[in-house]
Amino acid sequence: MRHNGSAVALGLSTLAMMASFVIWGVFSPIAGQIQELFQLSTIQKSLLIATPVLLGSILRIPMGIYTDCFGGKRVFAITMLFLTIPLLLASFVHSYWMLLLCALFIGMAGTTFAISLTYVSRWFPPERQGLVLGLAGLGNLGGAAASFSLPFVFNQYGFQWVFWSLAIMIVLVTAIFWIGTKDLPTPPQKKTFKQSMVVLKDQSTWYLSFFYFLTFGGFVAFGAYLPTFLKDLFHLSATDAGLKTAGFVVIATLIRPLGGYLADRIGSRSVLVVVFTGMIITSIALSVSLHQFTFFSVCCLVAATLLGIGNGAVFKMVPEVSSGNTGAVTGIVGAAGGLGGFFPPIVLGIVKDLSGAYTLGFVLLMVFACACLWMNLATRRMVLNKQRTLAS
Repeated sequence: MRHNGSAVALGLSTLAMMASFVIWGVFSPIAGQIQELFQLSTIQKSLLIATPVLLGSILRIPMGIYTDCFGGKRVFAITMLFLTIPLLLASFVHSYWMLLLCALFIGMAGTTFAISLTYVSRWFPPERQGLVLGLAGLGNLGGAAASFSLPFVFNQYGFQWVFWSLAIMIVLVTAIFWIGTKDLPTPPQKKTFKQSMVVLKDQSTWYLSFFYFLTFGGFVAFGAYLPTFLKDLFHLSATDAGLKTAGFVVIATLIRPLGGYLADRIGSRSVLVVVFTGMIITSIALSVSLHQFTFFSVCCLVAATLLGIGNGAVFKMVPEVSSGNTGAVTGIVGAAGGLGGFFPPIVLGIVKDLSGAYTLGFVLLMVFACACLWMNLATRRMVLNKQRTLAS
């Protein structure tokens, strides 16, 4: 059933996740300036962009479980306040390796995805989960805000103020979230970490993780590396590249609730057939458009639309896998999606350094989309056969 205060919980949780995602995306829009400031290679720059994604992905698993056990309000607030530590430290570093260490802990911002969706899902009934979790996913707009605002802050006020301003912002948002929200009662019998991780034995957890590795991982990877594409391939300024990347993130994020809504209406698997087929075609188109700005831009917009719809459709299926272990499944699937955003920037950096072009990266994206399409169709047939057996 829907509880009193559900709209406030959804709204403030989305705000908190949005603020956290600005921090999670801090390095991507200013990577070019940091590369010049610290004299970095392409691979070093790619590693700096990808590193926050690593911790923010892996730790989604325990953070989702802790949210189930201790409540989203407390876990969310502690996580946001923790972010002030690496942010302030990053403002004073003078070496690449210290900045990389700060980037690792700034990755905690990415765990708020699992906290937010686990927290919000408890406030709404199953039949509304697709749309509601899609709305909660609007917190991804923080990535667009980072792309739009941080190059301006860097250019106007310098490297240090990028991190100081984010530290001030997250403290204010934490205060608003703490004052405005409440927790639903936690289960009297709290599951241990081992008991929660029993969902790993469920095949559904694994194929949802593969699907989200593509949809959310693709979204994160594009959001993180698109400024580099636009600067390297088409010689755009950091500000222009940031604005266009913000457009990609906004489209992919705003359309996510539509993916959840369509999944509520016609089923997640039907939606994902269209998404994965579209990504196969789009990946091929991207691989041949790397010197044609208009064609490349259109392909990116199509990818944003498909990935956003896919994100909403996949997370509609999460509460269906294990209603009593939503935090664990959310954390595992969310971690897979985050890791899907970690590896591509590194791979693209290596591909570019070795071959001089990004083409192979998009070929690999096409291959993975083919694998997800096959997996979706195969498991869809298995589910239908099981339903027919039970009906007979």
